[in-house]
Amino acid sequence: MAAARPDLRRRVQAQRADALAHDLVRSRRVVTRRDGVRLQIDDRWLLNFCGNDYLGLAQQFQVVDAVQGAAARDGVGGIGSHLVCGHHVAHEALEREVADWLQVPRALVFGSGYAANLAVQQALLGEDDTSVQDRLNHASLIDGARLAGCRLRRYPHGDAEGALRQLRTVPTGAAMLATDGVFSMDGDVAPLRQLALVARVQSALLYVDDAHGVGVLGPGGRGSVAEARLGVDEVPLQLVTLGKALGGYGAVVAGDVDLVEHLAGNARPYLYTTALPPPQAAAALAAVKLARREHWRRDKLAALVQRFRDGMHARGFALPDSATPIQPVPCGDNARALDMAARLEVEGFRVAAIRPPTVPEGRARLRVTLCAAHGEDQVDALVAALARARDAIDAARAA
Repeated sequence: MAAARPDLRRRVQAQRADALAHDLVRSRRVVTRRDGVRLQIDDRWLLNFCGNDYLGLAQQFQVVDAVQGAAARDGVGGIGSHLVCGHHVAHEALEREVADWLQVPRALVFGSGYAANLAVQQALLGEDDTSVQDRLNHASLIDGARLAGCRLRRYPHGDAEGALRQLRTVPTGAAMLATDGVFSMDGDVAPLRQLALVARVQSALLYVDDAHGVGVLGPGGRGSVAEARLGVDEVPLQLVTLGKALGGYGAVVAGDVDLVEHLAGNARPYLYTTALPPPQAAAALAAVKLARREHWRRDKLAALVQRFRDGMHARGFALPDSATPIQPVPCGDNARALDMAARLEVEGFRVAAIRPPTVPEGRARLRVTLCAAHGEDQVDALVAALARARDAIDAARAA
């Protein structure tokens, strides 16, 4: 007689009931239209302060023209994997441009940053190897280690000495030290120079997911690796996402020639999927060129970040240390984060409430993100609305 199996529907129902009880249910909001930093949701226009279009390139006319022109000429699909018939001249041009921008010898286009992080670890690590990672790394880095089947060791956030201790516990097998460059929920920057030293001492390969750094930080917008004055010798591989500061979709892994070529021939998330549509690659190429030459976007963004932080501090908010466009506003419990977000929406602002498991228990927050397309008056209005929401919630809870 077959053993009784758990009923998956009942399991799902129990998990949903638990999520409801702890204010953890997620829901999708339908965006009807976008116009720069404004979103239309449920027939209302809201100022968007939770997207990742840091340089304001998602609807920039030259980027949109590149999509339209490539789609008219080549169609909308990748039609095959890169190694069959999907590798287009637009992909090749994008790879060359990104490699030149980051001052590395080689680059490889992927369909998404998530797929790229799976690919790097799956292609380079095996069951006898180790991936050592920051505890607050993006989920895709964690999942990449799981796909590789290697040992996964995690160190306290931003703790280079912790990374060293973890590497010392597994002295055999190949090792990768993987970290976000800019952490997506906290906005702080990894201690890359210290991590590079740890990697060198322990003969580990340092891999930096710079999804939220490239385009924003460093000389010429080359990201957190360049800001730390590191090159391909210290950081043999780094990830560039095309869907954050560059406003599009997809990703590029850039770095050492041999390693990148190995990914092209052996990474399952690259081999067994359709290539990024050529129009998306053409849009990304246009966005990279703009990001390289229009330094005013980074200058304005940095000024808006400082304006937001100054305004928040003046109103008594304690913000984590972040000089990036990601500005978390701590709320503590999940209900407070949801209440804050709802009150902001009533006033015309879209700001996401971030809750576990995306962040640790007890550390729910609003994730405010700033964009070069925001105006100073819009940032000031958000700060005032945040203060009103906080005060109203405090008064209600004290009653």
